[in-house]
Amino acid sequence: MILDPILDVFRGKAVTIPPLDGAFRPNTRLDDLPAFAELAEPDNLLAADGRLLVSSGNAILAVAAGSEPIVVETFQSSVTALALSPAGELTVGLESGKLLIAGKEVSLPAGIRCITALAHAEDGTLWLANGSSEHAPSQWAADLMKKGASGSLWARPAGGDFRKAADGIAFPYGLYPADGDVVVSESWRHQLVRFSATGNRATVLTHLPGYPSRLAPASDGGAWLTLFAPRNRLIEFVLQETHYRQDMIDQVPPAYWIAPALASNRSFLEPLQCGGIRTMGIHKPWSPSRSYGLVVRLDRDMQPQFSLHSRANGTRHGICSVAEKDGRLFVGSKGGDCVLALDAITGGF
Repeated sequence: MILDPILDVFRGKAVTIPPLDGAFRPNTRLDDLPAFAELAEPDNLLAADGRLLVSSGNAILAVAAGSEPIVVETFQSSVTALALSPAGELTVGLESGKLLIAGKEVSLPAGIRCITALAHAEDGTLWLANGSSEHAPSQWAADLMKKGASGSLWARPAGGDFRKAADGIAFPYGLYPADGDVVVSESWRHQLVRFSATGNRATVLTHLPGYPSRLAPASDGGAWLTLFAPRNRLIEFVLQETHYRQDMIDQVPPAYWIAPALASNRSFLEPLQCGGIRTMGIHKPWSPSRSYGLVVRLDRDMQPQFSLHSRANGTRHGICSVAEKDGRLFVGSKGGDCVLALDAITGGF
């Protein structure tokens, strides 16, 4: 109703989140898998030159079964985005705001300082997601708590310069080029939005049960979507309380904010909800949690088909990136410090 915002002042506003149902029905698929490789906070996954590349901190490593990860390259700041050009050139975004293509730094417009995702289209266009104009990629929680919507989308045609395709995006965190357009995961608004080269936008998937991060192509033309943290009623409530949020930001260390997390239950100082407290030695899988593991299979129309979960009592949380390679799906659990591998299923299970 158009009067709802006015009436909410007097009657209060219900805090609701989308249920995990249908294609999002919970399972333990991610926690049932053995670790393919163990490394600290794997972030971006990319299949390149027959290898699986994984970013971890300021390094890019090559990961293979049965062997220790091999360092391919290191940088002066953390790697925040990876992509591979049609010509096979490795494109790297850094926490410092720098962009490297084939090892050479690329000049960027002044407005780009928070590179969260990169993607090359088949026509050679490089798409770049600038998560925020105010915060670095690692400060994503502050951007959410301050209700940031200063993200932008940039395009660089082959042989051309960067131009801004759209702005006012609430933390763009994933890119999927398709038919001259690009699908963007807009984290703080829990949706996927399709942008044309001229900046026209259309929402293709909304009311997601978590905060979407990166997108990766699937073998049959669809896509894989990762959600790095779950929506939570307590966090949604805090986002409505301006003064409380500001006091929390000013007085509490970020690790202990009532905010989404890549991993949880590691410190007694973390905030807890009543249903999330371990009772009789058991952590209920359906309990409210600040962290979760979730990968969603999308069809060609960007609609969800099924999903893979690590529930509240699991450990494979903070899924920020996946990559399909040689008929297998590789999943990076940044909160669980491991990479998982499973057959790249194309239907339910």
